[in-house]
Amino acid sequence: MNGIVVIDKPAGLTSHDVVSKVKKILGTRKAGHTGTLDPMATGVLPVCLDEATKLAQFLTAENKTYRATMLLGIETNTQDMDGEVIKKSDRMVSEKEIRTVLERFVGKIKQVPPAFSALKHKGRRLYQYARAGEFPDVAARNVEIFRLEVLDISFPYVTFEMDCSKGTYVRTICSDAGKEMGCGACLSGLRRLRSGFFTEAMAVSLEDDSPEGKKKELLLKMLTMAESLQAFTAIKVSEATADKLKTGFQPDVEMMRQNVLPFLAVGDMVKFVNAGGDLVAVAEMLLPESGMAGQDGKIQAARMLRVFNHANQ
Repeated sequence: MNGIVVIDKPAGLTSHDVVSKVKKILGTRKAGHTGTLDPMATGVLPVCLDEATKLAQFLTAENKTYRATMLLGIETNTQDMDGEVIKKSDRMVSEKEIRTVLERFVGKIKQVPPAFSALKHKGRRLYQYARAGEFPDVAARNVEIFRLEVLDISFPYVTFEMDCSKGTYVRTICSDAGKEMGCGACLSGLRRLRSGFFTEAMAVSLEDDSPEGKKKELLLKMLTMAESLQAFTAIKVSEATADKLKTGFQPDVEMMRQNVLPFLAVGDMVKFVNAGGDLVAVAEMLLPESGMAGQDGKIQAARMLRVFNHANQ
């Protein structure tokens, strides 16, 4: 059972809880998600099954889209409503000020991860330090907000939608914006609408169905490993070549010349698929397509990153 199911995570469950439920429903032993959602959050949570767990490293780097609701006038120790209230404010801010402050977050910014987060620092999760009353200095990280659109302002709540890079903490956006406005703020609601290629429309709810009915729905909507790597250029190979790749062969110029590879550049990711469309391997280009002409056919053209050995995908 090698593939990816997109789950519509309900509020109140951890991402680990969701993975456990999926494993139980499908009867599979190996599964993992591609990006943690906090317990209060809902929405898109891709879950990789069996051999597809090898894809996690390529999927977690994708950009995300969120719809968030920010509560003005309240600050908590976790930057969301699941935490302890540490400060309140009655300061009123105008709609113009709210929009102006939030607009400043669009672009490349530095963000200090919240104290209560799963990010590791010197081998321990930050929340483990925080629960022990320790708050180590953690360096700000570079993240990027590609779009931030205010959808509704109904004081004291502000709802907005944003597209962002991996590793962005939406609750920290709320907390930082609240500080800039002088009233404080925290996250009161969050829904992930998209995680890379995976969208809300693909997501399956885990609620309101029998286990057998839910299993059928998940299997029906399960995505293959090959189609889950939408951003990767597909290169079809023969079974003989697939076997060579699976045994450690590094793609050379001679092999790559057999395929039409327009515009491929150094660093681009490619996926090798067999005649049946099954994912065979993933590689990173070492030579651009334009630079292969006249090259020795034995020169390595791409670096293998992952090989997939299960036939039934």
